[in-house]
Amino acid sequence: MSTAPLMPKATAVWLVENTALTFDQIADFCKLHPLEVKGIADGEVAAGIKGQDPVIANQLTREEIARAERDPNYRLKLAEPKVKIAIAKVKKGPRYTPVSRRQDRPNAILWLVKNHPELKDAQIMRLVGTTKTTIAAIRDRTHWNTQQLTPADPVMLGLCTQIDLDFEVARASKDRAPEPESATLLPAEITTGPAERAHRVEDPFASLGNKPRQNEDEEVLDVANVFAKLKGIKQKDD
Repeated sequence: MSTAPLMPKATAVWLVENTALTFDQIADFCKLHPLEVKGIADGEVAAGIKGQDPVIANQLTREEIARAERDPNYRLKLAEPKVKIAIAKVKKGPRYTPVSRRQDRPNAILWLVKNHPELKDAQIMRLVGTTKTTIAAIRDRTHWNTQQLTPADPVMLGLCTQIDLDFEVARASKDRAPEPESATLLPAEITTGPAERAHRVEDPFASLGNKPRQNEDEEVLDVANVFAKLKGIKQKDD
């Protein structure tokens, strides 16, 4: 709530003409300079301004004025209003775009659609102050000036700030569902690691049915025959 009357100079004119208050008291109540109040009393300031009665306007009471007239050090206090008016909340509408920048909005919309497809129509409307119909026409390439449109950064065009753009992009990325993980090849560290190499060495003929491939001209080694010959040689030596 304001601590000054609604019409400071008109109230000061009335107090100078109808009360015995000091210049300092009037200046403090009306939020004026004491010299300005003195100029009002001398007729040099506020000439032609009609005085406004603060008692009728329910800004002061007769008792408050009388008390201040008795005590020059007393400071007047603004009366509490009998009816309190609720402050209306201002709804945020679409961003205002200067007339000189409005022809750049389709280029900015095209840039946002191409570079940030995750942005929703409502977010683009907040950034550049456009309509949903225009955004849909640019997305579908049915805009009347589609052939002449060139993508342009809305920040460079002055349609929005970089902070606003980053905020909307971060919000859109947060709301977007995570993409499913796609199948990828295993890294080389896993496919060529020590465990994989050992497995390959231990079973080199796994694909051939666990039977080593032999050349047709190569004789198969008979282990029993070899040990029998060694045993016969040993007995001859004894």
